[in-house]
Amino acid sequence: MLAEGLAPTADRTLSFMVPARNARGMVVRLDATLNAILAAHAYPEPLIRLLAEALTLTALVGATMRQDDGQVTVQASAKGGVVDLLACDWRAGELRGYIKYDDQMPVSEGMSLPELFGKGYLAITIDQVSSEERWQGIVPLEGHSLAGALEGWFSQSEQLPTLMRIGVAGSEATGWLAGGLLMQHLARSEIGGERLDAGEQHPDWEHVAALAATTSAEELTDAELSAEQLLWRLFHEEQVRVVPGPKPVKGCRCSAAHIKDVLMRFPEAERASMRDEGGLISVDCQFCSRIFGIAA
Repeated sequence: MLAEGLAPTADRTLSFMVPARNARGMVVRLDATLNAILAAHAYPEPLIRLLAEALTLTALVGATMRQDDGQVTVQASAKGGVVDLLACDWRAGELRGYIKYDDQMPVSEGMSLPELFGKGYLAITIDQVSSEERWQGIVPLEGHSLAGALEGWFSQSEQLPTLMRIGVAGSEATGWLAGGLLMQHLARSEIGGERLDAGEQHPDWEHVAALAATTSAEELTDAELSAEQLLWRLFHEEQVRVVPGPKPVKGCRCSAAHIKDVLMRFPEAERASMRDEGGLISVDCQFCSRIFGIAA
């Protein structure tokens, strides 16, 4: 059972387990990290909320991996809507993301995914270093939230009952805060365990899912409510084990040295065709909205 009274902490991840119910989960809160990522672009408010949701989902999935065990990428590609491309990734706590959109098209609060993206798909890719394995799931951009789309992928493609809740709050004047809850049901045993959604829904999953589903966006974005306090509210009648996860940080990996290293792998003839009149190669990083002039 969890103790009350722990102070909330911004920009953090907290994994938890409910052993008696064969369930695990993750709580994420993004504060300064989220605002640092958003500051690189002047997005309209509905797209700020969309990107904040995508970043929170990416962190929820990424933080379930070992800190040194690869990368999670969430990407939406589409045509015919406001958004052409949304890309986020997580690696060892480093989080980044951006949206490419048509600023000539109208955008408003409450737009559905088809209205925002037109025709497209959402892809989640998980690269794990230790096992050298790579998983990718692709789901249509349907409904009203990215969280709903990813829930469907886990439950249907991975046969892993999953619940996700996301909250985004704030404004340009006050700054932004996002929070998320991920809840998943596991097999009955580590080896040879039955997939719990292979048949009818298991009572243990129904119980924890019903409790987790009561989580509100206001709770997830309440700066005075810690992850521990939230879990206490949900599962105070259960034994819950918590383990602090990696702290999210803005993780754009562009640097002049890294970009030059990549460019030097190209043949000289190709690099020559890239150079401008001053002998520099211009490289645009969409994640941090910077253009690097590289002598290579």
